[in-house]
Order: sequence, then structure tokens, then C-alpha cells
Amino acid sequence: MRVFMTGASGWIGSAVVPELIGAGHQVTGLARSDASAAALVAAGAEVRRGDLDDLDGLRAAAAASDGVIHLAFKHDIAFSGGFQDAALADRRAVEAFGEALAGTDRPFLMAAGTIGIAPGRVATEEDGHGSDVAAASGDEGPRLRLATSELALSFADRGVRSSVVRLPPTNHGEGDNGFMTALVAIAREKGVSGYLGDGSSRWPAVHRLDTAHLIALALERAPAGSTLHAVADEGVRIRDIAEVIGRHLDVPVVSVPDEDAAGHFTWLSGFLGVDSPVSSARTRESLGWQPTRPGLLEDLEKGHYFHTA
Repeated sequence: MRVFMTGASGWIGSAVVPELIGAGHQVTGLARSDASAAALVAAGAEVRRGDLDDLDGLRAAAAASDGVIHLAFKHDIAFSGGFQDAALADRRAVEAFGEALAGTDRPFLMAAGTIGIAPGRVATEEDGHGSDVAAASGDEGPRLRLATSELALSFADRGVRSSVVRLPPTNHGEGDNGFMTALVAIAREKGVSGYLGDGSSRWPAVHRLDTAHLIALALERAPAGSTLHAVADEGVRIRDIAEVIGRHLDVPVVSVPDEDAAGHFTWLSGFLGVDSPVSSARTRESLGWQPTRPGLLEDLEKGHYFHTA
């Protein structure tokens, strides 16, 4: 297939591109910068310059493709106080893709998140749906992003083989600059490796190369309207993560009181207390996907998260 990708030079996308090319697909990636364009060329992909606000360009690129993978999100503004604006830009981009692909039966895949789908219990692919979610087009950022996922799934009724791949908060691996890297940096700075409460909150996790393989499978054969979970570890306790970090940095492992959480963990404080285990059993059964890379704790033990400050 001729595949158009947003976010193709990002942490997940840069693993998906070689996965697709290795499977015989041709990839064109959206690039905002010269550096992103160069990375795509080096990976064997073609380049389309532009960004998520270029809606006419997104429609044209989708119309010229055999399938679209939408991984980009304006994280730069989302985590600096502009989540609503980032979510609105994402929704407009998804609407543009839906318009371009309607009636073609071509695949459209978009990335979403797993945090908070069903707090306190193991979430499945059936959770996080419904008319109340889909109608939240003018709601606050995180809820709007859920609604945009529902919009993408509704494209199945308009002749698009749409699917949503929900990603856990950490897609780990060497070179990761996400949540795990942030926790390591905080532990270095504070001199302790912390967790909230008793540390029993659980996060799902997956190696980014396993995610890349799932995305390629979804592009090729995910049923229209399907929700998929890129989850290998169903739920890793935050305390267990803190203990590995503490051991590698040789710092104490401590519980951080709730009243000190924002000062200690900064922007991460709102995530660490959310107990959000997630199952991928139906995804594995549907697509025959089987994670083969190291789990989160095993990957942390390898030490690459601690090699540089």
C-alpha cells in the first residue's frame, strides 16, 4: 500500500516506518521541519511537508494514499497548558481524513491513549465508548480526545476501514524520552525515587517495537470500527518501577505524600496516582498479535535509561 503517516518521525512513528517498509509498503510521512524530513528520507520514506493545521494538504495526501496512519498530536502545546487547543487541532485533522477517505474502504488508523478508560479495574477494548463520549466535541481536552477516537470509529459507517490503537502511557525502549525518562530525571534531581501513596497504582506498558508491529497488522487487516490495545504488561505497579529506578541510581525509594506530589513530580503528578490496568486479550485474538520484546521492568533493568542524565 501507499501509506500516508502523520507523526512518522516521532518516537512511535520512527519504529512504524521501517516495519511498514519491511512489509513491502511505501510510506510518505508528514514533516514540519528539515530535521524530520531528513529522518524520514534516511528511513526510506518519502516526505510531504506540512503540519496538522494544513487541512487541505491532509485531505490531498489521504486521497492520494491507499491508507492513512495518524500518530501525530501537538504534545508540545498539550503539556504546556494548551491541551484543549491540541485536542481541537487533532479533531479537525481527523475530520479532514474522514472526508477524504469516505466511501473508499481504505484503512484509517489513529492513535489514542489508555489512561483513565476504566480507573481501578482492568479496561478492555469494549470500554470507553458510547454516545456520551462521542458527543463531547466541545468538552475539555482529554475528553475531547476520547470523542475524536469515537469519531474515527464512526467512519466505518461511511465506508472507511477505521480503527483506533490505544497506546499505554509508556512505550518503552532504548532512546525513550517519555514518562520513564522523566521519572528517572526526577529521581536524580530529588535524590529519592518516589511513588504516590502505597505505590499500588498500575500502568500498562509495551515496547515500542511491539507497538509498531501491531500498527502494521492493524493497517493490513483490522476490521472496520475496531478498537485495539497495544498493551504487553497489563499493569505494572508504580512502586515496582520506583524500586528499579532507586536501585540503579542508588537512591532511597520513598512514598511521596499527596500534598507534596505536585511539587515533587510536577506535570507527572496527575498521572501517577491513576490505577489504570489494561487488557489486550481481544486485540491479540483478533489480529494474532503477540508481544515479543522485553517487558517494562525487564527493559528498565537493562540500564539504558540510566546511562545519561
